[in-house]
Amino acid sequence: MQYRKFGKLGWKGSVLGFGAMRLPLNGKKPSDVNEPEATRMIRYAIDHGVNYVDTAYPYHEGQSERVVGRALKDGYREKVKLATKLPPWEVKSAADFDRILNEQLERLQTRIDFYLLHALNSQSWPKIRDMGVLDWAERKIADGQIDYLGFSFHDEFDVFKEIVDAYDNWTFCQIQYNYLDIEYQAGRRGLEYAAGKGLAVVVMEPLRGGHLTKKPSGQVAKIWANATPKRTLAEWGLLWVWNHPEVPVALSGMSTMEQVVENVAVAERARAGTLTADELAIFERARQAYKELNPIPCTECGYCMPCSNGVEIPQIFQIYNEAIIHDDPQRGRMQYGGLEEEERADQCTECRECTEACPQGIDIPEWLKKADALLKPK
Repeated sequence: MQYRKFGKLGWKGSVLGFGAMRLPLNGKKPSDVNEPEATRMIRYAIDHGVNYVDTAYPYHEGQSERVVGRALKDGYREKVKLATKLPPWEVKSAADFDRILNEQLERLQTRIDFYLLHALNSQSWPKIRDMGVLDWAERKIADGQIDYLGFSFHDEFDVFKEIVDAYDNWTFCQIQYNYLDIEYQAGRRGLEYAAGKGLAVVVMEPLRGGHLTKKPSGQVAKIWANATPKRTLAEWGLLWVWNHPEVPVALSGMSTMEQVVENVAVAERARAGTLTADELAIFERARQAYKELNPIPCTECGYCMPCSNGVEIPQIFQIYNEAIIHDDPQRGRMQYGGLEEEERADQCTECRECTEACPQGIDIPEWLKKADALLKPK
């Protein structure tokens, strides 16, 4: 495992962090986590050098924090830094800061090393800022309930810069960054700006919710088939992120033991600034080709769920994107037909609650109409 200095701290983080957002399930319900397998995966990662574990209040409908807390028993807690997040959308008054944190501490059964204000944007940041969240967090640090404060982010660069500049005691931040999203949201400018201010920048979605690991078609497939040296798509994507010296930790939301084993092995080879000009040119060609293929920039984060009308939004978008990328609408129709009628896109009433919650800024009702038009049985 490779390690890098974590911003201004004397501590070094493993380049691979374990993201507990997409843990293995027993069935379809996000809350029905396969805890024995999740525990085996988390402990394997830690046994092989991972020292950063990330969860959040809403992940797996609240079960992720509980599963992670139990997985870190038996001496594993002392081997890692633990991160979780305060959800601004759950905050109605300043009293909710304590309510949520106390609930998280009870779920985790341990202190919190890194505490993030979750998914800040131009609406949620001023809301909780004006409720006094920074003063509150400083009191919690002084009390020893959390050690360091940071934030995760989903908005435009100007908003990101405003948040970074608003507080001198940020320790770290978390941004979406991968070889497709170099100009999206905070992007490369945000990475370099925050790192230049001394913040550790944790990267989420380095493989865009796993989409960058799926077998592509058309021109994208040709680019990767001809790429040298031969690597898996996951390895290419992770090495691109780790090529940036400003990135101490990249989180992977791993769902299977096979993914954990592969990512740990790739992390052994992570070095900054080692990709060649020819390799970087491959990414540029792939980036342009992917943009022509993947119409909906959904990462399946689940923030749009649950839909008040029961529509399975991320699943529908995944089916639609894959039908387009692989030029296989017939397979997409079969998958779409496997959904319950009440889960399909034509049940959308355009209430737009999902659009307001979406960190990617996707016009979800409009894309649901397009998905239904393509995927409904002919």
